[in-house]
Amino acid sequence: MKVRATIICERDRHVLLVRKRGGRWTLPGGKLERGESAADAAVRELLEETGLRVDELVYVLELESDDTRHHVFEASVLNLEQLRPLNEITDCIWHPLDAVHNLNISDTMRSIVGTFVRRL
Repeated sequence: MKVRATIICERDRHVLLVRKRGGRWTLPGGKLERGESAADAAVRELLEETGLRVDELVYVLELESDDTRHHVFEASVLNLEQLRPLNEITDCIWHPLDAVHNLNISDTMRSIVGTFVRRL
């Protein structure tokens, strides 16, 4: 089973989404490296994909779908003005939480965002 750290950044009822060229919108995140904790992977992936630095990280939930275990964190960040797509990421957007279902996203990401919204 693959293990992934997934990050939710929320501000003003908008969620940060990223995508690779030609791909679906998704929450920032990625696979854990050997010996890395899920929290460390979340911090690293957010920085590598968006340039954002984590101020505070809160564990939200664990979700298994298909062959992947998602460790989902909510992150508050220090440098919102420096948001930009990096590495394999070509786009970053702040999208209204209540309209995420209108985007081309996976069922897993839709479920994660839905669970997060119910917590608010």
